[in-house]
Amino acid sequence: MTTLATVHNATLALGGETLFDGLSLQVHEGDHIGLVGPNGSGKSSLLRMLAGTIEADGGNIKLAPHVHVGFLPQEIESFPDQAVFPFVYDSVPGRTELREDLERHERRLAELQASGQGGEDALVAAASEVAELHERIAALDGRFSEHDAKRILHGLGFSQNDHKRPLSELSGGWKMRAVLASLLFQKPGLLLLDEPTNHLDMPSVAWFSRFLSNYDQALFLVSHDREFLNEQVNRVVSFEPEGVRIFRGNYERYLQQREEESQLLENRAKNLEREKAHLEQFVRRFRAKASKAAQVQSRVRKLEKMDEVELHRSARQAHFSFPPTERGARIPMRVDELSKSFGDNLVLDQVSLAVERGDHVAIVGPNGAGKTTLLKILAGEIKASGGRIHLPGQSEVRYFAQHHAEALNLEHTVLQEVTTSSEGAANERVRGVLGALLFDALGVDKRVSVLSGGERARVALAKILINPGNVLLMDEPTNHLDLQTTEALTDALATYDGTLLFVSHNRAFIRRLATKLWVVHDGGVESYAGTLDDYIWSCQDRDVTPATEAAIKPAARKKSRQARKEERRKAAELRAQRNRKMKPLEKRIQELEQTIATLEKTIAEHNEELSKPEVYEDAERRDTLLRNVAEAQVKLEMAFEEWTEAEGTRSGSPTN
Repeated sequence: MTTLATVHNATLALGGETLFDGLSLQVHEGDHIGLVGPNGSGKSSLLRMLAGTIEADGGNIKLAPHVHVGFLPQEIESFPDQAVFPFVYDSVPGRTELREDLERHERRLAELQASGQGGEDALVAAASEVAELHERIAALDGRFSEHDAKRILHGLGFSQNDHKRPLSELSGGWKMRAVLASLLFQKPGLLLLDEPTNHLDMPSVAWFSRFLSNYDQALFLVSHDREFLNEQVNRVVSFEPEGVRIFRGNYERYLQQREEESQLLENRAKNLEREKAHLEQFVRRFRAKASKAAQVQSRVRKLEKMDEVELHRSARQAHFSFPPTERGARIPMRVDELSKSFGDNLVLDQVSLAVERGDHVAIVGPNGAGKTTLLKILAGEIKASGGRIHLPGQSEVRYFAQHHAEALNLEHTVLQEVTTSSEGAANERVRGVLGALLFDALGVDKRVSVLSGGERARVALAKILINPGNVLLMDEPTNHLDLQTTEALTDALATYDGTLLFVSHNRAFIRRLATKLWVVHDGGVESYAGTLDDYIWSCQDRDVTPATEAAIKPAARKKSRQARKEERRKAAELRAQRNRKMKPLEKRIQELEQTIATLEKTIAEHNEELSKPEVYEDAERRDTLLRNVAEAQVKLEMAFEEWTEAEGTRSGSPTN
């Protein structure tokens, strides 16, 4: 197994806080490593160290010779002045230099031919140089072809018309997509991805997931999308309170191993406490008896040498909930023939929809189709070009913007910024909400300008939590949140009793929360008859036209009743086709889950037996139980590996 990178005893501190100390790990060819841990724990810093953009305070990082590293950070400040396709195609290391060399040698050859200087030998040498460069360029073009570049651009949502557009014309999100496309095209031996799905829509996430599943090089992945992380990683590097830990398997397997470790440590601690109690009881009982002095002293020495079992410390996690809302109207929001244009570009065309009280509506569709525009109109952030929005007097609308940082006052402290949205709530309540979102007594006095992206996202959440209203509009609320806070938000929104409309590319988030799907496409907004999997599956054969609002094509008129009926029929066919394909796999998954449950129960029962002092002191019984536990653990590992593969196939099935 080829080792591509070695991190040895690395130490890093930022802002006076030690992120990791003595971190060591090896990266092998084909490793797909997920980094998990709370915001600020060091995930992005480790990626920057591997990319060479920052140096460790101690230890060292060694890359194997000729390993090409590709790094996608969360934000990029500057972009070259190039068109989209040349930017991606020419990103392959050495391609531009080879072309420049070829041009120089071709000029030299032409000069020799014109002047006749140097004789035949010079001409032959120059021609050989030109021929060799042509061969090298042809070999490079074979490995990194135009077709591959176009395929990747198409998969990430770029249309053919976008290929010649300058990057300067694109929005920030589409620029990031172009950078991601260039990295995927380069096929780096070590690919570093920091929240790569933040700027992707649902069809692009599905395509990207398939691409990475077939990526045979090494990669590191930071993602707040639990489902995406599970599909991609086979190892987890976890930033825990006790230090950085490494686990085999995907994210779900990591959680299970972490729980098993905690249970084992608790059992050991119980066994140790029982043994200590027995020894102390013997010492107290026979301390005064001279005939037992040697035995007492032996037990005293044993007590002195006994170690403490250090249990896992729980990392601080956000825990919050939405307060009960005021009961609103049965139809808290309705739009009639809503339209919106940006200049000559028609984004929404005579959209008519209504939402019912308590609905949790996921709004999906390709980027640029108008999802954010729709939310902004509903929130009153921008005006519609035509149509009407009906909001009964009982409807209290709140809006969580995708680019929440733009809506925050950077000069305010955290406490001041949230207080502006509190509508007279007591200072103690504001501090309580901030405390639930991990802002301590010092954190609430920090200026918003010095906060990280994740911290600013939590400030924006606090502003919503303090006064959520009964109609909540959220645009990509999980962007910039860590996985733990994303799941805390998901849990909180699952109990929100108001009406929720949200845009998200996070499939696990949508599956947990959505009671309805709205699809925005070609100027219309349709209530989708199928499931999320049906929608993802239907996207793979569709030419998803991207990109910025400056490039949106004129929209089609609203679909006829017959067209909507045909869409429902196709959705039903998709479900039937998927069910036929998935039935044998579902059966095997159920069998594996039953096997896993049985093995876990066996291991738990054996561990419970081992926690009993009388059993642990019986060497024969103890060894038998330990052997049985080890055998069951091996079977469990094998079952989990097969289950992980089968579950990955099932999760990816809508787009396979």
